[in-house]
Amino acid sequence: MRPARLSAVAAVATAAALTAVTGCTEKSTADGDGAIQVTAADTKCDTSAKSVPAGQVTLKIENKGSKATEVEILFPDDRIVSEKENIGPGTKYTLTAEVKAGEYEIACRPGMKGHGVRQKLTVTGSGAVAKRDPRLDKAVAAYREYAQAQADETLPKAEAFAAAVKAGDVAAAKKAYAPSRIGWERTEPVAESFGDIDPKVDVREDGLEAGQKWTGWHRLEKALWKDGKIGAEEKALADQLITDLKDWRNRVGKAEITPTSMANGAKELLDEVATGKVTGEEERYSHTDLVDFKANVEGAQQSYTLLKAVAQENDQALTAELDKQFAALNTLLDNYRADKNSYDFTAYDKVAAADRKKLSDAVNALAEPLSKLAAAVVSK
Repeated sequence: MRPARLSAVAAVATAAALTAVTGCTEKSTADGDGAIQVTAADTKCDTSAKSVPAGQVTLKIENKGSKATEVEILFPDDRIVSEKENIGPGTKYTLTAEVKAGEYEIACRPGMKGHGVRQKLTVTGSGAVAKRDPRLDKAVAAYREYAQAQADETLPKAEAFAAAVKAGDVAAAKKAYAPSRIGWERTEPVAESFGDIDPKVDVREDGLEAGQKWTGWHRLEKALWKDGKIGAEEKALADQLITDLKDWRNRVGKAEITPTSMANGAKELLDEVATGKVTGEEERYSHTDLVDFKANVEGAQQSYTLLKAVAQENDQALTAELDKQFAALNTLLDNYRADKNSYDFTAYDKVAAADRKKLSDAVNALAEPLSKLAAAVVSK
């Protein structure tokens, strides 16, 4: 789930104001190891380079602010090349991406809201990244097919959910709610890469920007489980959800997908689990968090599986650890459903605190080696 962006006019004004406050310095080259040092704080985003050659780009990020931040490499139209969310105060993170020649921005978003503070980045070269292992091209093609299939399969399930809402059938809508989200949760980084779709369909109430109308799954979730009723507004929102999901489905084929974005996206899915599902915040009314949890893990594992052959050659110890931790987490999740092929999971409010801690520990044990996958798939 990603909070909404500011409007274009507000975004420009905010960026100008924040840049004036920060007085960011400009440098022309990356540091000695080729990485761009990114220093984020509550009102600044300093970068050590404004120009790098096309190919592998590494951001070494340090958050010196008081809020968790998100750092992104963006196309001029706000599509996301690569990102890292939830970089806590006082913590560091290394983000590896593949970037073609062109003009980009590096954005720091304190509190993970709004337009953020941005720095220009020029990527020089022939217009394309260097030739890579053909197995990685096959992995990208296979993942693109997977993402499209998930979107295609989501629509009829979402339409069944919307139809129940429009019929005023609370029980049927509740039953259809969680299954309608599985394909989305498996491939959420692709949807998030467009910037504007996720806030329409998957934002929680506490993620809304000032003036943003609350739409999407979680608005309807609240109506069904907390309010226990469906009115004219909810029926209209059901139609809007389908319109927005069709937009997502139609744009999946245009997403910028690279081996490193697949790897970083897998890590982002685990971060989604850690910050929303394990805490019970994502599905706070329906308590269907474990369905989302499992779908996030499946999506991350799909990316890893497609990249594994190359990653294993570069770092066999890493892939062995990833195999181990994926297996452990999946085994643990199986304890909360009667059938391993079913998505009929235990309601999360019925999961004891000690068991939630075990789930959290298993997520963290997987997330740490998964954060190294992007570097492992880059040709040496």
